[in-house]
Amino acid sequence: MNKDELLDELYNHILEGNKLPVIDLTNKGLDLGLTPSELLWDSMIPGLEEVGRLFETGEYFVPEMLVSARAMQSAMDILTPLMEKEGTKKLGKFLMATVKGDMHDIGKNLCNTMLSGAGFEIIDLGINVSPEVIADSVKDKKPDCIGFSAFLTTTMPMFKKNIEILDNANLRKDVKIIVGGAPVTKEYADMCTADGYAKNATECVRVVKNLLNIEQKNFERNTDVNIVVDKFENIVKPSHKSK
Repeated sequence: MNKDELLDELYNHILEGNKLPVIDLTNKGLDLGLTPSELLWDSMIPGLEEVGRLFETGEYFVPEMLVSARAMQSAMDILTPLMEKEGTKKLGKFLMATVKGDMHDIGKNLCNTMLSGAGFEIIDLGINVSPEVIADSVKDKKPDCIGFSAFLTTTMPMFKKNIEILDNANLRKDVKIIVGGAPVTKEYADMCTADGYAKNATECVRVVKNLLNIEQKNFERNTDVNIVVDKFENIVKPSHKSK
């Protein structure tokens, strides 16, 4: 199997959510001399983007999206330490939390995987996170964007409380805030004075990129040969972007 064939296979297995083949192909790709950045940007991200497209068109549902995200995460567990050594530049730092009183995390975890795959550094505070912990984490970690997730109508009011605490601590001015969850609407997000709202994990990536003006910024990704400077949307190779 040559490098292009391996990238195609990896793309297909991400699309189908086949975790063990994804792990195997990731390791084989590294053995063949592919860099972590090449595996990620030339195969895995296009695969996850296609999963997102299929979800939006109704061809995939949450279970299919979840298994693909888990397959992707299994590869990220291998690649992330290598990419840190490689010096790959992150698009930004994203802090995520399910709000206080809420124990649900499937949607949060999907967003984390999609954002990580898109090139963001993820700080996941977990579930049932208090406003005080969030404020301390924002002060300490200095994220570019914060995500609040709520699955229950009874926990949605924590969005506004979290934002008010960040405002009062003078921490709001340096970050963007996005909210989401099954019962959440754009109107509710606006009422809470959030900067953005996403109805699913795919939209979450787009909204965060827009809030941070990622499309207007160039960024670097290292390879073994040189540093490539590209727009995010033009990084993926056409042969692996669609089938």
